[in-house]
Amino acid sequence: MSKELVSALDALEEEKGIKAEVLIEALEEALKKAYEKNYDESENVEVQFDKKKGSIKVFAVKTVVAEIEEPYEQISLEEALELNKAYEVGDEIRFEVTPKDFGRLAAQTAKQIIMQKVREAERGVVYDNFVGYEDEIITGEVEREDSRYLYIILPGNQMAAMKPNDQMPSENYQMGDKIKVLVSQVQNEQKGPQVFVSRTHPDLVKRLFEAEVPEVFDGTVEIKSIAREAGDRSKIAVYSHNENLDAVGTMVGQRGARVQSVVTELSGENMDIVEWTEDAAEFIKNSLNPAEVVEVIFDPNNDRAATVLVPDYQLSLAIGKRGQNARLAARLTGFKIDIKPESAREEAIAEMENQSTETVTDENNDEEIELDDNSEE
Repeated sequence: MSKELVSALDALEEEKGIKAEVLIEALEEALKKAYEKNYDESENVEVQFDKKKGSIKVFAVKTVVAEIEEPYEQISLEEALELNKAYEVGDEIRFEVTPKDFGRLAAQTAKQIIMQKVREAERGVVYDNFVGYEDEIITGEVEREDSRYLYIILPGNQMAAMKPNDQMPSENYQMGDKIKVLVSQVQNEQKGPQVFVSRTHPDLVKRLFEAEVPEVFDGTVEIKSIAREAGDRSKIAVYSHNENLDAVGTMVGQRGARVQSVVTELSGENMDIVEWTEDAAEFIKNSLNPAEVVEVIFDPNNDRAATVLVPDYQLSLAIGKRGQNARLAARLTGFKIDIKPESAREEAIAEMENQSTETVTDENNDEEIELDDNSEE
């Protein structure tokens, strides 16, 4: 058994990358518990494995004391001096107590520990491999579906799960389909690594453009923000760090080839690519493309809110079907956007002024209440 165990430790270190020291430490701890359970629970013991000889020994450990209070853990100084004149109070003495049939128990325990450590090592390798792929695209194959997840087989035969809200509403997945997914999360759970993937995450759009547009991949063109309603429409704000390079045109590509590749991969999802700029008013105008914007009026009471005026005949275009264009523009810019027709300009300004007056009045009322409370005190 001893030679086989040593050989197994060496093989595991070479093939699985599990250090022998880690296995030996786990084995000694497990054998200690096994001894306490099967032989003498009261004794304070430690197990030592000699890797060179392949031998396993059990030692009862006792501390030298002036007066014994715990017989199973202590030995008197008088007894200790009979063993060796050099012992002093506080020293630890080890007495070998290895049972004759301990080899059988050791073999069973060693097998269990080795199998456990191999599983842990394999899980660790999988986790380490895939945690590095978080927020990256991987091509997988649809394997099956149950009431909770759609299961995708990734390279290395690793199973990944796709939640319902990570599945494109415009897509119907069939077993064997090859699809590109974003690794959205990797969890190192006790039962093994759990990889979650997504087809709806905004970063999937970003990674697809990185693959199609070299200027995005190398950072010349930066994707500043993405607002997405997966399977239907996305808005993407881009900025060029090269003043001679048109960011939007670079993303679209010659005859729309680049953006069309992304659209095709996302089953026809529409892409609105707009220019990002530090000028908030200009950025809001761009975000409402394809509608024309006449004026952007910022709310004096809320620095992240604005009223946008558009030609009367373009009001429905600016708002979009079911409010989608306005909704995506708001997400893209981070502003609360209120769209009104150009003919309602005066009413819009008056409404904001009224809100400003109400705010001041409320603040004054609050101050008066505080004064009243103080006077009562």
